[in-house]
Amino acid sequence: MIIVSPSFKRANGVLTHKILPDVIYAVHEFEQDEYISRGFNVLVMPDDIRGNIARVRNWIKRHYEKDHDELIIIDDDIKSFLFWEGLKQVRLEGDSLIEHFESMFILAKDWGVSVFGVNPATDKGSYREYTPFCTTSYVSGSFNGLINCPMYFDETMPLKEDYDFTIQVCNEERKILRFNQYSMNKDDHGNLGGCANYRTITREKEQLQLLQKKWGEKIVREDKKSKQQYDINPIINVPIKGV
Repeated sequence: MIIVSPSFKRANGVLTHKILPDVIYAVHEFEQDEYISRGFNVLVMPDDIRGNIARVRNWIKRHYEKDHDELIIIDDDIKSFLFWEGLKQVRLEGDSLIEHFESMFILAKDWGVSVFGVNPATDKGSYREYTPFCTTSYVSGSFNGLINCPMYFDETMPLKEDYDFTIQVCNEERKILRFNQYSMNKDDHGNLGGCANYRTITREKEQLQLLQKKWGEKIVREDKKSKQQYDINPIINVPIKGV
């Protein structure tokens, strides 16, 4: 199992190594010294792929897939990894977290899926004990478990690449696995760098339109019921049997 976290201009702000000491930060050539000097495990990527997280994910995937059939790509700003046990939320880290990852890979292989993820929400209301798994629901790019996955991220939509990837995997393999019992607490709203460098409402709208053009408005819809003036997260409705 290889665990990699793409990071951009966050040498002082990365968090994931605190719960996963062996995580490898994938960084660009121009800032590798900043990460290395802090003692992080580093994978150096070429500078010419920066500015597009889909391109970065694809580069990482291609770098490891020849020699490793179990790859996790995780965000660099994860404060905690959580697991529901009844009404109690358990914090996982270190060896305990690795053991849970190993179990997730085993189950994913048994189910015959090449991509799995976790619940994008951390609150109890988003987890129902009688629905521990989803097979057609959105899987966030913040955590992707990949098992010899033949699909790649669409580099034309670096702000909606995980939505597209979810639909793409469901379309090709007829299922994607989401572990609803697991979730992550992130620092993505206060951390500089990463996708924040190129994310704007205008670009988000353009990317949503591009996603709708590719898959159709019946599959990709704007969340007009959101209390926000504009919700950057679309609603995905994959028209195949599953949960």
